[in-house]
Amino acid sequence: MAKTTQKINTTFSIDNQSTLYNGDCLELLKSMPDGVVDLVVTSPPYCMGKSYEDPKDDLQTFFEKHTELLPEIYRVLKDGGSMCWQVGYHVKNNVVTPLDFMVHEVIKHHDNKEIAENLILRNRMVWTFGHGYNASNRFSGRHEVIMWYTKGKEYSFDLDSVRVPQKYPGKKYYKGDKKGQFSGNPLGKNPSDVWEIPNVKAHHVEKTEHPCQFPIAIPQRLIKALTPENGLVLDPFFGSGATAVAAALEGRRFVGADTEKSYCDIAKTRTEEAFAGTIRYREDKPVYEPDQKQAVARRPAHFVNSSDAEAKKKKAD
Repeated sequence: MAKTTQKINTTFSIDNQSTLYNGDCLELLKSMPDGVVDLVVTSPPYCMGKSYEDPKDDLQTFFEKHTELLPEIYRVLKDGGSMCWQVGYHVKNNVVTPLDFMVHEVIKHHDNKEIAENLILRNRMVWTFGHGYNASNRFSGRHEVIMWYTKGKEYSFDLDSVRVPQKYPGKKYYKGDKKGQFSGNPLGKNPSDVWEIPNVKAHHVEKTEHPCQFPIAIPQRLIKALTPENGLVLDPFFGSGATAVAAALEGRRFVGADTEKSYCDIAKTRTEEAFAGTIRYREDKPVYEPDQKQAVARRPAHFVNSSDAEAKKKKAD
């Protein structure tokens, strides 16, 4: 990680290394020229009554705000640039609505026909994590979605920068001209469209006072794959600043907005730490598998799973 001293700006200039705007993202976007952003990556409010949301906001609000926001996002995005929208589910009265469906609906039925036709969905990545709220009358939610769109048919994708270790690096071809040779790519494998990255909860090294952080590894992976060196990354709802930190770590410029002053302060501190090389974050690496020799990883004697119960029942019969 390069250690540098960079000014964190509060108003946008194309020459800024990092711009953290405290205010409405539409105001920020209207101050920006056309076609300057290489990548948009964000996780918007889900309109579920979080502390930073208007309690009156609902699914209709979500739909209307996206309809209003998309033309400005599209305008500042370069031809060939990417837009990555990370969303989960709106849950109310135990009724679940997938927000990625709504985002795609807004795009494909937008009054601006250029948006509808020229924002092209390239991937729908599933972000899965092992821990979260434990439901009692439905299956516990353990995934959200990242939708990757490009502005137009031509775009760049740097797969080598985001390859992950193979599960079986010693695997070899078993027939044909390459029989006996190693079959894997020495740089690693494609991470696929299912990403297992721990979410930011409890004692996660990245945890701040923000109630709904997403991990730095998500925007970091997208920035590596979808932007050039010193490219400009936009996050219209930056929250605790994960995208700003990821941009700083990867040598990209950043611009973003958030309406909450306290979150802007957190994001500023974290971005400064990223530039200084002192930021604490979880690297984008495979999830740790607990050592079965540790007591916390072993199943207590009084835990009985369904297969044990079924085996005991058959034995009794």
